[in-house]
Amino acid sequence: MAAAMSSVSCFSGAKLFSAAAAPQATRRSNVQRISAVADKVSPDPSVVPPNVLEYAKTMPGVTAPFENIFDPADLLARAASSPRPIKELNRWRESEITHGRVAMLASLGFIVQEQLQDYSLFYNFDGKITGPAIYHFQQVEARGAVFWEPLIFVIALCEAYRVGLGWATPRSEDFNTLRDDYEPGNLGFDPLGLLPSDPKERKDMQSKELNNGRLAMIAIAAFVAQELVSGEEIFVHLFKRLGL
Repeated sequence: MAAAMSSVSCFSGAKLFSAAAAPQATRRSNVQRISAVADKVSPDPSVVPPNVLEYAKTMPGVTAPFENIFDPADLLARAASSPRPIKELNRWRESEITHGRVAMLASLGFIVQEQLQDYSLFYNFDGKITGPAIYHFQQVEARGAVFWEPLIFVIALCEAYRVGLGWATPRSEDFNTLRDDYEPGNLGFDPLGLLPSDPKERKDMQSKELNNGRLAMIAIAAFVAQELVSGEEIFVHLFKRLGL
């Protein structure tokens, strides 16, 4: 009897141990799988010089699970082959930050303008601008001068300020490069005081902005593709898919 109870106890203990170990084993397997993928999309040290690779690793935006840099297209190797690889990296980072910021505004704009297009307070007082956001610009006709000229002026003003602040004088040796004392993306515009002064917290905040910008670039591309295919607004399409 005692032997039987001992056997049952050992069996139950083994089951409990294996049940507890299963999630840990699954997590280890997932981590190993992610690590394997990360290794495949990381820069090749034999192609990228050590100083360029180490500099890239110190830049904001290098986060888990790709601490060794996510670069499936080998863009870092292309930058390393340029005459001034560090300047080239900074130029690409400036481009990434700028496109990410525009994409975040665009993603929010798509959703907001589709929800507010029926309100007179919105720039739609005659009810002419309707439907998916990808077709709103085409509907701006008679009021085009009132809309397009100020928009183009504001965009040109912002770009002129950014170029004057961060880009080097276009001489032959500095053509299409950033100033040495300019930090990519730092335009000095922080009215809410969100950028921390502590270096670590500052880098974390910059990484968050980059990651959100990367997600927004994917999101706005998906919004455009979805509306081109379905011909419906974002939430209209979503609610139909959910059966609401």
